[in-house]
Amino acid sequence: MSLTPASAAPRAGLRRSIPFWILLVGSLASAGVGVWLILDKINTMTSTLADGSATGVEVYAGQSWVVVGGALLAAGLFGLVAVLALAVARSLVPAPPIEIVDTIDWTATEAADDVESVDGEPEPAPVVDAVEVVAEPAGDAPTPDGERDEKAAAAPTR
Repeated sequence: MSLTPASAAPRAGLRRSIPFWILLVGSLASAGVGVWLILDKINTMTSTLADGSATGVEVYAGQSWVVVGGALLAAGLFGLVAVLALAVARSLVPAPPIEIVDTIDWTATEAADDVESVDGEPEPAPVVDAVEVVAEPAGDAPTPDGERDEKAAAAPTR
């Protein structure tokens, strides 16, 4: 027995949401880095304090790194809670009904009557004669008024 109605179509919803996946991956990464920082620095402080070789850098800086790791772990856990809340909220929102706007009548032949059928060989394209174009230097070109440009005419040619 299914809890969802048989007519309910599967929804892409959060599976295709890029921000949702960024939040999930970022939260997991943040929580993972936070746990790694906490465990690494606590182990370093514990081992150096136990054998008497602890320095101020390892002890006092290690405490700061543990606080940073705790903040990353908290941010990651908060993000995971947000991901779960989004998933629950999306599952509670019903899918909008699919509305059929217009049905297609596949038996209609009106469109087929508009298309001309071509029997046999297609007609070749008309042949266009090539025209020879002779380019003049820019200094000799007339202006739109039909007069020659004085500055261009006075410029030395190469």
